[in-house]
Amino acid sequence: MQPARGSLLSYLPEAEREHLLAGGIRRVFGGDEVLIREDDPSDFLHVIVSGWVRVSTLLADGRELVYALRGPGDVLGELAALHGWERTASVRSVEPTTVVQLTAQQFQACLRKRPEIAIGVIKSLAVRLREAERARVGAVALDISHRLAGHLARLMAERGRPTADGIVIDTPFTQEEIANQLGASRRAVARAMAMLRARGVLVTGRRRIIVGRPDVLRSLARL
Repeated sequence: MQPARGSLLSYLPEAEREHLLAGGIRRVFGGDEVLIREDDPSDFLHVIVSGWVRVSTLLADGRELVYALRGPGDVLGELAALHGWERTASVRSVEPTTVVQLTAQQFQACLRKRPEIAIGVIKSLAVRLREAERARVGAVALDISHRLAGHLARLMAERGRPTADGIVIDTPFTQEEIANQLGASRRAVARAMAMLRARGVLVTGRRRIIVGRPDVLRSLARL
């Protein structure tokens, strides 16, 4: 398994990974299955072994806001499990996904007995906090083109596949879902995507983006 960048398992040596996963129950979900439901009780958590999932919440007007993508090595539901809170988000698989399910008690025991795992949790949560802060600042300070470029650059780094045509991003998000994540309208995202296509930066298809000029995309994201 190659853990996703910034995930808990990416910060753990092999022995700590094996110790954490050994005590859990392996579960397999098909594509588009619910792993966690918002507002449910939280006496367990998942560690993703393979596959990718989307994290979402329901807004007051009934719309679903998809705000995160998690992959191999990520932990799902650790905060709710540690505090005994109800789930604050729903998690649904976007492709066949395998997880190791741990009870809250098992997870807490690992943190007490294995300081490296506890430090890994802190590091992975710090990554999420930093991402949230960047998103908050970006929503205020940057126009939609720069915010979209930054979003695509992060997806490219997390799950891009180099090919002869460029870096392929298999994304589960529609333009409307990307717009919700960026706090923009679908029309604005469509215009920004069209601008990137016109400049030869990327080519779009159904749930797939090919970045032909990753250097330009990264530069635009940094502006």
